[in-house]
Amino acid sequence: MQDVVIVTGASSGIGAATARLLGAAGANVVVNYKASRDLADGVVADVEAAGGRAISVGADMGSEAGILHLFEETDRAFGPPTGLVNNAGINGPKHCAAEEYEFQETMDILAVNTVGVLIACREAIKRMSTRHGGRGGSIVNVSSIGALTGSPGRFIHYAGSKAAVDTMTKGLAVEVARDGIRINAIRPGMIDTPIHAKAGQANRVKEFASKNPLGRAGRPEEVAEAIVWLLSDKASLVTGAVLDVMGAQR
Repeated sequence: MQDVVIVTGASSGIGAATARLLGAAGANVVVNYKASRDLADGVVADVEAAGGRAISVGADMGSEAGILHLFEETDRAFGPPTGLVNNAGINGPKHCAAEEYEFQETMDILAVNTVGVLIACREAIKRMSTRHGGRGGSIVNVSSIGALTGSPGRFIHYAGSKAAVDTMTKGLAVEVARDGIRINAIRPGMIDTPIHAKAGQANRVKEFASKNPLGRAGRPEEVAEAIVWLLSDKASLVTGAVLDVMGAQR
């Protein structure tokens, strides 16, 4: 049977690159988006041109109703998923000092980046677990270098949300290891994606990429290669791992 993989936040950046690579591998791909339907439909076209099948599904990953809708649409179109990439993530619009953090902004970030990841894992596990009649599967959660650095003076709320992803990945992986499910995470560093502009840092890649040990920022396609490997049977012994994909950045 073909793989059925949900990729959240897949209208651009790492999510879009992952969806395209999965399409080239012949997978059925669910391209999740929140607002950018045109971009998501473009990714669907790319997946199909590469040899896979795809649908786009609008759903807010910070909402339980949205997450349930995403999985229901996947079930309807392709059957239960064999893979999930929790890539959707948000950040604040500007750098913050410690005394400037706002409650609602922080809660919104945690809703998508942390709670949404856990609830999406819950729904995937229900469908994948061999204990529940599933055929197993693989989940990859997208963390961040911020989980290591804490992002002081910039985005501590975002960094904390991603550190929680690392911890949840390790716990979930142990809990479902005998249910035919592998769960891993990746920690990207400086990657050239639209998230920098959305966080008020349109020039961040240009200004800071040369300071990385490799002398450049990463490309979304490079991160996608790591994600697709972790999803695949080639990583059959890898679970509970958090893989740094950042070119030795610290």
